Amino acid sequence: MILEQYYIECLSHASYLIGDESTGRAVVVDPRRDITEYLDDARTHGLTIDGVINTHFHADFVSGHLELVEATGAWIGFGEAAETDYPIRRLAHGEHISLGRVDLEILATPGHTWESISVLVRETADATPTAVLTGDSLFIGDVGRPDLVNLGDGSTTDLARAMYHTVHDTLLTLPDGVTVMPAHGAGSSCGKNLSAELTSTIGEQRRTNASAQPMSEDAFVALITDGQPAVPAYFSVDAALNKSTHPALDQHRRIPELSADRVRAELAAGTRVLDARTVDDFAAGHLRGSVNVGFDGRFAETGGMVAEVGEAIVLITYPGEE
Repeated sequence: MILEQYYIECLSHASYLIGDESTGRAVVVDPRRDITEYLDDARTHGLTIDGVINTHFHADFVSGHLELVEATGAWIGFGEAAETDYPIRRLAHGEHISLGRVDLEILATPGHTWESISVLVRETADATPTAVLTGDSLFIGDVGRPDLVNLGDGSTTDLARAMYHTVHDTLLTLPDGVTVMPAHGAGSSCGKNLSAELTSTIGEQRRTNASAQPMSEDAFVALITDGQPAVPAYFSVDAALNKSTHPALDQHRRIPELSADRVRAELAAGTRVLDARTVDDFAAGHLRGSVNVGFDGRFAETGGMVAEVGEAIVLITYPGEE
């Protein structure tokens, strides 16, 4: 069995490639839009990407399911409660997806969103589960927040109550040795206390995760709704984009280099300038009015907070990093 994790620091985002070497079939779970690594690794392992599973509608980034469909012809899977304007495969609780020997079982795990699912991975259909890909349901040290995007699909309290049952009645019933592989790590705004660790086990989370401790439903609701950080404004836009058809990212497109005259014209027009150089280089000299959002930090999330959705920007960075 192939089970690869791909982690991008600036989004604290993890995605996964699961493949069966005996049949050459694979799926990608929670992909980002830059799909090169998935395609390269699938090719290296002799795998064909048959499907793309999104554990939910992500709000902190635009997912790469449409890019993978364009590149591979794969189907797109979501939980049963998902509503999109493109064709999807609805994945029901308890449904099994066979890649050959490798078996994937879908678990309905609402709470972060209503359509949230987790993917239970077995090396063979009758084997003890190896791992559970929990999306934004169970994190390492936390659970997904229930207040991130409210698009009229239920109150925060209702989602928090659903998360209580997801954690205590579904995920914590799995064997202690099952590896927990979530969609986010430390720094993500999708929770408030995520660990820097990228994997754990059900047993470890049972012992150390505050939300996994024995408590009443009301106490759980209070715990996961109190003290959440502010929601970035662009999150609702990303969630809506992930429900709709939109142009796939051109994997070969490069950002055009601007002449000095063009930069002066953009500055005169009031175009926002993001300077992605290091703090030291920015401090040594920068364009008046530019904002330092370095590539060595959380560029994607911070840039999304600084610039308005759809706003044109000028990006200053080192040659080759654009």
